[in-house]
Order: sequence, then structure tokens, then C-alpha cells
Amino acid sequence: MHWHRIFGCAMLAAVLFRLAWGIAGAQTARFVDFVRSPAEVWRYVRKPHGVPQYGSSSTPIGHNPLGGLSILAMLGLLLAQTLLGLFAVNVDGAASGPWARWVSFDTGRRLARLHAANFHLLLALVTLHLGAIAYYAVARGDNLVPAMVHGFKSRTVGENPPRFVSGRRALWLSIGILVAVAFLVSLK
Repeated sequence: MHWHRIFGCAMLAAVLFRLAWGIAGAQTARFVDFVRSPAEVWRYVRKPHGVPQYGSSSTPIGHNPLGGLSILAMLGLLLAQTLLGLFAVNVDGAASGPWARWVSFDTGRRLARLHAANFHLLLALVTLHLGAIAYYAVARGDNLVPAMVHGFKSRTVGENPPRFVSGRRALWLSIGILVAVAFLVSLK
């Protein structure tokens, strides 16, 4: 459970960083760049091959409308997973989340069951996400993995490059979030 808590806190910090980066980060990481209306997502789902590929001169580089929805779902499930884990209580109460003492035993057990159920939702979404990445690589010839690792995607000639921000901003933001998470989980 010791490592489970450490990885849970690290995941909470990563999710909080991604949420903050979605507001203050690079252009393609900002939610305003890729979160689309339900109508746009539906239009993309109905005719994914009729919609210009993201990265073409008529569309921005970044997530397509369905990918943006997937990112929101993933962040929501990961945030729920980490928050539920903070309050979760195991059967004997010995290996519980750091905030379990703030809820009753029964509430902590319910949150632990939700924590376990949410994990299965995460596994399903990750599987779907990996399937979509494989589909784009095989069927559309668009290898998305390198861009997910380093944040840069190839673009066509004549496109305006995306606006990036200083790596120092990411460093200071991540340090601030790590300190905040460490403080929050240590609250007695």
C-alpha cells in the first residue's frame, strides 16, 4: 500500500498539472484549442474521413474533436480515481487513504468500492484510447505517439506553427503542484 499511495499522489499531481497546463500551457495543450461542442464531436464521429485531418492547413494541429472528448473523459476519471483513493478505507481499515479519517468507515468503504469500479472504467477508456491510436497509425498513416511524448507534431508547409511556452513555466508549475499535493496529503 505504501507504493500504491505514492503512485496515487504522483497521479494526482500529474492530473492537476495537466488541468493547469490545459489553461496556461502550450497552444495545442490548452482546452480551448481542442475541446469542441457536442455537435462538432457528433459531426466528426459521423464522417471522420470527410473531416479534414487535424494538421492540414485548414485545421489546427492537435486533438481531433473525438480525441478532445477522450482527453476530458480520461482526466475526469483519473481525477475521480485519485480523489476517491484519498478517502478510501479497506476492509480492516489499516491500509486506507490519507484522508480516510475524515469520513466514516461505511463512507470510506463505499468510496473504496467506487475507487475499484472507476479503475475498470479507466482500463476500458485506456484500451479504447490505445485502439484509436493504433487505428490512426494503421488506417490513416498518422503516428500520434511521438507527438504525445515530445509535444510536437509534424505539420504541412505553409501552416502557422503552434505557440509553445517556456519550459520554465512547466517546471515551476509542476514544482508548485508537487508541493501542494505533498502538503494536502499530509494534512492530519
